[in-house]
Amino acid sequence: MNNWLKSILLLLIAGLSITTFSQPLKIAVLKYNGGGDWYSNPTSLPNLVKFCNKEIGTNINSETATVKVGSHDIFSYPFVHMTGHGNVIFDKQESENLRKYLMAGGFLHIDDNYGMDEYVRREMKKVFPNKEFVELPFDYPIYHIAYAFNEGLPKIHEHDNKSPQGFGIIVDNKLVCFYTYECDIGDGWEDRSVHNDSEETRLKALQMGANIISYAFSQP
Repeated sequence: MNNWLKSILLLLIAGLSITTFSQPLKIAVLKYNGGGDWYSNPTSLPNLVKFCNKEIGTNINSETATVKVGSHDIFSYPFVHMTGHGNVIFDKQESENLRKYLMAGGFLHIDDNYGMDEYVRREMKKVFPNKEFVELPFDYPIYHIAYAFNEGLPKIHEHDNKSPQGFGIIVDNKLVCFYTYECDIGDGWEDRSVHNDSEETRLKALQMGANIISYAFSQP
């Protein structure tokens, strides 16, 4: 773990909020191999950051970064977002690097933009061979920390007409990875002109996104 991330984590462990930092934190989109479009939803994360900074008082750099799974640079970003529609492949070095990052206090949010599920589950088993995704109950704090979602994730886009589900990988009683499935929450963060979602739908997506951000930075 580099010294910058260690300093952040020590402050978070001490119970201080993300707004403690005088310099804005920076979060990143995860770039992976396998052919899936990791770069989809380019306006999502910047819009979510703007919403969080305005509505829940975070201090996050409006310019989001891109980081490769196997890069040491990942340790510079306490929150990483992963999305796409297709195949995902982590090699051995990438799997180990991602595991070290998550064990060191980093947080990964995976959003299935449709078509990722089987690949995400396969590759995350390389990262944590002895862990499974578990569905989080609706009373889990991530659904209530900033805004109340008493019935879990909002449904942003229809895919297979299934209910949205939120899954987690929990290590030592700590949620290190949150996986949003059949929800397509990242589409709801995009500029309205991209998908023509209603303002009500976009607001629900952004509020749940704010919950994810807030929860990631509030864990001990």
